[in-house]
Amino acid sequence: MRNSRNSSSHTCDLMYSTDYDSPIGEMLIASDGEAVYGVWFYGQKHFPSVDNLVQNDDLTIFKQVKQWLDDYFNGLNPQIDFKLKPRGTEFRVKVWTILSGISYGETMTYGEIASQISPDMSAQAVGGAVGHNPIAILIPCHRVLGADGKLTGYAGGLDRKVKLLNLENGLHHF
Repeated sequence: MRNSRNSSSHTCDLMYSTDYDSPIGEMLIASDGEAVYGVWFYGQKHFPSVDNLVQNDDLTIFKQVKQWLDDYFNGLNPQIDFKLKPRGTEFRVKVWTILSGISYGETMTYGEIASQISPDMSAQAVGGAVGHNPIAILIPCHRVLGADGKLTGYAGGLDRKVKLLNLENGLHHF
């Protein structure tokens, strides 16, 4: 993304950002204007460098993501009708694709995800990929539990994970 602000030949590298004030903490949304590349809680683990992001609150895709998040936090199960483009290794993208298939209000274990990839896949490797998910909530990494069904790590914090799962199960409204 070097010189992306000054080079018209590299406009595809230009990344925009906007903030979203969720009921469980302020979030950063990043996009190239066509697809969502990231949704993070400020202060979470693996928070990206924002040096090359240009603030732009008026992009259509940001309005769509914010409406989706508003609906979600109002207890609805909105459908994603905009493009997500998380950046990562082939393995991580494969894990994030599986996460995207976990239905609203449902959960899956790291081991179950691992077994979908390969019979000898490590649940710990899956955990690393889940922890680096760059699109919080929309790619629902909060729906992944430990082998014993207990809550385990969440880059945004376990307190947020509990609130998200409770929201999806009708136990909490914001």
